[in-house]
Amino acid sequence: MSREPTTLTGRILSQFGLSARLLLLTVLFVMIAEVLIYVPSVANFRLTWLNDRLAAAQIAAMVLDAAPEDSLTEELELRLLHGVGAKAIALKGGGRRSLLASGEMPDEVSKTVDLRDAHWPTLVQDAFSVLFTPAHKPIRVIGAGMGVEFVEMILDQAPLRQAMIRFSRNILFLSLFISGITAFLVYLTLQWVIVRPVRRLTGNIAEFSSNPEDASRVIQPTDRVDEIGLAEQALARMETTLADELRQKRRLAQLGLAVSKINHELRNMLTTAQLLTDRLDNVSDESVQRIAPRLVNTLDRAIAFCETTLAYGRATEPLPQRRLIPLAPLIEELSNLTDLAPEVGIAFDAQVPEDLMVDADPDQLSRVLVNVVRNAVQALSQTGSPGGRPRIDVTASREGGTVCILIKDNGPGIPERAKPTLFTPFQGSAQKGGTGLGLPIAAELVQLHGGTIALDESHGTTCFKIAIPDRPSVPGSN
Repeated sequence: MSREPTTLTGRILSQFGLSARLLLLTVLFVMIAEVLIYVPSVANFRLTWLNDRLAAAQIAAMVLDAAPEDSLTEELELRLLHGVGAKAIALKGGGRRSLLASGEMPDEVSKTVDLRDAHWPTLVQDAFSVLFTPAHKPIRVIGAGMGVEFVEMILDQAPLRQAMIRFSRNILFLSLFISGITAFLVYLTLQWVIVRPVRRLTGNIAEFSSNPEDASRVIQPTDRVDEIGLAEQALARMETTLADELRQKRRLAQLGLAVSKINHELRNMLTTAQLLTDRLDNVSDESVQRIAPRLVNTLDRAIAFCETTLAYGRATEPLPQRRLIPLAPLIEELSNLTDLAPEVGIAFDAQVPEDLMVDADPDQLSRVLVNVVRNAVQALSQTGSPGGRPRIDVTASREGGTVCILIKDNGPGIPERAKPTLFTPFQGSAQKGGTGLGLPIAAELVQLHGGTIALDESHGTTCFKIAIPDRPSVPGSN
């Protein structure tokens, strides 16, 4: 939920774009800086103006002192006083005091300004007092002179106030001019350095969002090495990853639909095959009687798997129906998988205690074991074994409340490039013609049991370690 700007400045700025806001804020900040400069400047202007009048008053007084008595006329004194802008001038030095005054001396002054011991706070306060609350009566100004004790004069504040107003007006016009030039230059700089790249980023995001699967819409990063350049690179990586993910998900959706159709028809075929295998019970051949139960069980699992696959598009893998089962029979059925590559002559060896019980769903655990062993068979059939006859070894043991199953083969091992995506669908296959689904399916089923499956490289060969923990409510068995 967004909040509306609560201040007047916020409401005004919200009506403009980013560039206009930058321009207005730059002008505002420059004017604030000029105000901070103006305050001491106007105080210094007043101080300089008064010191200049004091210096002129001292010169006028010294001229009168040096002039012959018979040349001093009232008109000359008035002209000197008028030139200085003072009504009276007093000069003290050398043990004597000189006074130069007009005939119209004021009865009193509104204020005495002593510049000999002036402090900046007082000067600033007096300067703004002259501007905003000027005194109507003359003021008395005292300052240090050259070679004298002090110079004193009485003058009106009107000329001083007018001079300060002209100075303030000039400062204002100069500040507006400087702020305008500065704002324009800052505006151009920000427009080129920040605003245009940001607009490019936002425009690309809007364009990419309209069709995120189109790789041509991925932003092309520039050669910038600043924050904008980093943002472009990060956006490019994100868009590339997102486009790949969406394309892959679309392909997976299409593949899922195709698989659902295939599984629907395959389930019907397997059901027919199951009905046909029921007739094998009437055959008296010992080989048939020995193979028939395994064939029936395999067909039952295949039909159940097809039904589960059809349901996969509507839900995830079903929760495992766990119970304590002996592990050895499940491992024994794996030996038939070596017949997938009879020409290689793969040896299969299982070392599983007969009394080892595992708390698992028998169908799902069988799928896990079949996927891992079948991968090993495919790898050995394609690459062979550098250390003699190809073989697969399966061992299992209980470690506390967890049953650990190790499936090893003596093949050349898994390539380094395949290890990071080993359990990623359609990406983890290292064999030619592999789908890359066996290990991801196995990993998902193991995780449903609360267990783990990982590549264990501590044995020096390709080894997968499957750990199935007992449920807390089921006691471990020895």
